[in-house]
Amino acid sequence: MVTLRSKKRNQSEPDLKKKILYIDMDSVLVDFIGAFDKLDKDLQEQYKHNKDEVPGMFGQMLPLEGALDAYDKLSEKYDVYILSSAPWKNPSAWSDKLEWVKKHLGPKARKRLILSHHKHLNRGDYLIDDRPNNGAKQFQGEWLRFGEKGGFPDWQSVLDYLL
Repeated sequence: MVTLRSKKRNQSEPDLKKKILYIDMDSVLVDFIGAFDKLDKDLQEQYKHNKDEVPGMFGQMLPLEGALDAYDKLSEKYDVYILSSAPWKNPSAWSDKLEWVKKHLGPKARKRLILSHHKHLNRGDYLIDDRPNNGAKQFQGEWLRFGEKGGFPDWQSVLDYLL
């Protein structure tokens, strides 16, 4: 008789029993504006019209208040992925975002970072994003607009709704 052992699910593998939740990075998980405001005044002036093109800035960003705790709580109920865009003219942003995820979210977010300029191509149930850009507005699931311009001003309001 052959006995099958149950295999423990690797956190980087999808959990087919849970709904899929995507979370944007800039101004959702990370404090984008706070990082820009801390730059040298000359850099701020140089990049005032292209804030996301500052080399190395994405690696310096701090988590938004409540973001890391919310990620942990939501990961218990949902199959959570980070779905972000990286500026086309800022190659360091691509690697900086990966390093940020490793540093602040660690192994629980391993292989859960998706960088795309077409968020609407991802299938899922929810997308938490602060802007309608890069396909967020066309996302086929429910778009939860995060921040002062949306219906979800902070992480507590997101947790109240999703949990």
